[in-house]
Amino acid sequence: MSSSTQTVLVGQGALIEALLRGEFICRTSNEDAWRALKSQATRDNVEQYLNQINRTLASAGEGEVFFCGYLQLGDDERKVISSQFRDICHALIPLVEWLVLVQEASGQDAPLSEGAAVRLNELQTRIEDTPAFREQLAKVSHYRLFGSSSTQVDAQIKLVFKRLVELGYLLRPNQEKQIYIATGKLDYLYEVIRFIDETEGLSLEAQAETATQRDLI
Repeated sequence: MSSSTQTVLVGQGALIEALLRGEFICRTSNEDAWRALKSQATRDNVEQYLNQINRTLASAGEGEVFFCGYLQLGDDERKVISSQFRDICHALIPLVEWLVLVQEASGQDAPLSEGAAVRLNELQTRIEDTPAFREQLAKVSHYRLFGSSSTQVDAQIKLVFKRLVELGYLLRPNQEKQIYIATGKLDYLYEVIRFIDETEGLSLEAQAETATQRDLI
């Protein structure tokens, strides 16, 4: 092992381990690692190390989100990627419908993106005050991805947010407060949606938004 590789292991070991665990590194989820990866020298060092184990440093969100991909695809790598892609596809509709619900209930012009804060109590109040939003939350929360069996808005929304933290789409910086921050994994999700839309013509975002708007009319 070369001295340069040893330096990478010592100085950036935690960063590489996070990437290899499948984490999406952004300013919100891990600011120190994100700042390190904004340096071309660090990216070159990390890439050099990852290449030795058939991995590569990938990015999304216009270079603001970093994650680990495969350098070359053999049969084993294709199986892993196919499995991951299936998982994402199974989660797409619940996630898109949740994103549309948050956008509509919050009165925002744009979808939730990395760094945006969601105050659960305020969102819950707006959902409780609007029958269409309550119906949409019930639908979203009962998807297998979230698995709620409750008929109560409070239990439904808290389970959905808890699951989204587990999946890495949200962070809850202070356990004493019901304030959640969107991570860069959402920006990665948008790129996956655009890719599927472009290659398969599914128009998932449009379908979900149309469905929600139809419920509101």
